[in-house]
Amino acid sequence: MTTSTTVSAGVFRPGRAVARLTRRQTQRGALFVAAIAAGMSALVDFQYRTTFADTVDSGAIRALAENPAIRVLFGPPLALSDAGGFTVWRTGTPILVLCGVWALLAATRLTRGAEDAGHWELLLGGRLRPLDLLVRVTGTLWLAAAVIAVGVGTALIVTGTDPLGALLHAACVFGTTATFGGVGLLTAQLVSSRSAATWLASAVVGVGLLLRMLADGVAAFAWAAWFTPFGLAARVAPYADNRVAPLLVLLLFVVVPAASAFAVVARRDLGGAVIVVSGTRAPRTRLLGSVAGFAVRRAAAPTAGWAVGIGAYFLLIGALISSILEFMDENPRFAELAATAGFGGLGSATGFAAAMFALLALPAGGYAESRISAMVADEKARRWTALHALPLSRYYSAGTEIAVTVGGLVVLLVAAASAMWAGAVLAGAPLTLGDALAGAANVAPVALLALGAAVLAFGWRPDAVGVIGAIPVVGGFLLDVVVQSTGAPGWIREISPFAHLAAVPDTAPDWAASATMIAITIVAIAIGMYGYTRRDLQG
Repeated sequence: MTTSTTVSAGVFRPGRAVARLTRRQTQRGALFVAAIAAGMSALVDFQYRTTFADTVDSGAIRALAENPAIRVLFGPPLALSDAGGFTVWRTGTPILVLCGVWALLAATRLTRGAEDAGHWELLLGGRLRPLDLLVRVTGTLWLAAAVIAVGVGTALIVTGTDPLGALLHAACVFGTTATFGGVGLLTAQLVSSRSAATWLASAVVGVGLLLRMLADGVAAFAWAAWFTPFGLAARVAPYADNRVAPLLVLLLFVVVPAASAFAVVARRDLGGAVIVVSGTRAPRTRLLGSVAGFAVRRAAAPTAGWAVGIGAYFLLIGALISSILEFMDENPRFAELAATAGFGGLGSATGFAAAMFALLALPAGGYAESRISAMVADEKARRWTALHALPLSRYYSAGTEIAVTVGGLVVLLVAAASAMWAGAVLAGAPLTLGDALAGAANVAPVALLALGAAVLAFGWRPDAVGVIGAIPVVGGFLLDVVVQSTGAPGWIREISPFAHLAAVPDTAPDWAASATMIAITIVAIAIGMYGYTRRDLQG
């Protein structure tokens, strides 16, 4: 009787099994993002109490609020005399971007990615409908958004900030994360591949962020804040005005994309899409005559997308240099506080460029990790099977992909340097193209460490490429910030590669440290390639 009941439950409740599966597939990533978001919030709150509190007067705060460059980068400074208000202002946008990007990636992976891999064909062979699967994925994403929001809110409350402000900020984190999760669900129904869905959803994030910057930087466009989750979160103003109306609009943003995805999935065939690319176009055989050419062709579009995004950001940064320098000159106390937080030299164009280029290692390392992750995805989808059936060395095929990835890194660094220089020229800031190129090239060894770590994981633990590849850049950056903010022993900071980055172009490069990081990268790639040639292909 017990066995019969168990079997019946398994047969007639397949939705629960799917829900458990999706929760299992997202729990690790959700907990990782929650830990980073909560850790950043707690760290900045602690930093404020130990460094900034009682050191900034009302006149300096007013000057900060009136500076357009500061408002564009971080949003309107509100309640800076409160630890919670300062934390939300300093970390709000980065945390929301992090959570939103993670949510859209998870959404496209659980829907269009699973559909492309043929997993939905098996699940839909029973009593479930596509709508049933999408509803359960949506529930999982909303649950993950709630976990991340609770982590951030708890961190702020534990550090002693006002509970109401912490609750409202946590609600903004939930709303933004769930909104872009819904955008990912919708784009997965609109286009016919996971990569296209991811790029379309990422473009929505980029447009939303640009709208927030426009609304905060130009008073005439303040209304644009109501059309983006980032702007709505800023208008809630936790720890300051504590408004509820923008939060209600943000919750509407949560529902609309998900509901639209439900409407679309019920009206399309499995594997189909609303936006269909014609299959009758002439064949495009360019760069298909060799392994190297094919690797370049595969990497061209993603590299161009990363270059455009990075270039747009550093163009904006370059255009703001003059305004930032003027503000630092009139308010030297802020330059002193920035130096205490690890961003020294902001009083000169080259020092400001050096501080900003240090952040370039994060997206550059993320690009390198993403290209190796694409190799793992292709292997699991058995796209490499026919290639490896040929008399082709794995060393050559994988080595070619790695070499092309290095070339892509060079493109990104040049794009960032050129964009910052162009922005500086437009604003009349004293930054030369040579200084910009030197500053961008200085972070190349750190980005290469991410590539080496990803290749090492590719050879021995392919399922962990994303996590291991992110350790040198994400983990190294967080470690560097934590050590400088908390006054931990100096030897701990030496573990982070960011501790060995010279402030180029403000100072000369640390050639010994750069050579050491490159040597570590070469060793990691060699060990990873050795493991790859001796393990079975996944599929």
